[in-house]
Amino acid sequence: MDTHILLETVKQLVSKPKGILAIDESITTCDARFEKLGIEKTEENRRLYRQILITTPGIEQFVSGYILFDETIKQKSDAGWVFPEILKEKKILIGIKVDKGLKDFSQNSPEKITDGLNGLQERIQEYKKLGATFAKWRGVVTIGEGIPTDECLIANAQSLAQYAKICQMENIVPIVEPEVLIDGDHSIEKCFEVTAHNLDILFAELRNHEVFIPGIILKTSMVLAGSDHTPQSVVHEVAEQTLKCLLEHVPANIGGIVFLSGGQDDEKALLHLQAIHEIGEPIWPVTFSYGRAIQNNALESFAKKPQDVIMAQKLLLERAQKNSLASIGQYK
Repeated sequence: MDTHILLETVKQLVSKPKGILAIDESITTCDARFEKLGIEKTEENRRLYRQILITTPGIEQFVSGYILFDETIKQKSDAGWVFPEILKEKKILIGIKVDKGLKDFSQNSPEKITDGLNGLQERIQEYKKLGATFAKWRGVVTIGEGIPTDECLIANAQSLAQYAKICQMENIVPIVEPEVLIDGDHSIEKCFEVTAHNLDILFAELRNHEVFIPGIILKTSMVLAGSDHTPQSVVHEVAEQTLKCLLEHVPANIGGIVFLSGGQDDEKALLHLQAIHEIGEPIWPVTFSYGRAIQNNALESFAKKPQDVIMAQKLLLERAQKNSLASIGQYK
């Protein structure tokens, strides 16, 4: 492990006023979004859409890194350039989703565990050769009747810690993502309680596995009421509770924190990020790692007029710029 390399990569990823763009949807997830908008579900259409995202002129002003999927990191542009080469030309760092999705934690349980530790080191070595300098692994936490259980939280934290250690041994910065799902009718207070407990378990496991904390980035959901809860959280409350939870349960020496949009609509994700920075400068670098909250408008444009690349890229750039401003508290 070369801590200098890890620290330098982290520094670039969370450099102001930039954030990370997640375009790491699996084939299944990407196809589901295509189907909803009437786009034919083909590898070529996925390539064409990702080409729009990756070749957007000026995106490097607002985005420091792209998280790619296995299919994407190997695809090429119309001009024959593999996508990582295009990103390198823009001085955008290349990330890669390395988990293999969710599976049942136990029989007859609604809880999920993340799969993918088998062969992980070999996959990371392969992605490193393809240009990756950081990676991402997502665990999910569901709030419901009798869940989450400590057993599932610990199992997910152990997987995240093992993944992070393997990444760092290969000088790849791990993004650890313990997402608390927005699904459900839980209150914001319940979300705070679960998020705090989950973070305590996660960082205990990271320490147990001797993970270099300044060389990781935490990708976290915000503290907010479930999507079925009435009333919904107001913006300032989300910002206050999220920042309070992180200050109390995340080590001060972590490399950085990035937020996922996690089912929030585009504008809410933007306003919550802005409000967090309005409270005051956090003790760690804090920015965004959004997927849909930046991509949505561009994807809808692609669905309506796939040949109008300029319009789709314009919409992508606008959303990226707005979130860039929010990441430094300057979105109006």
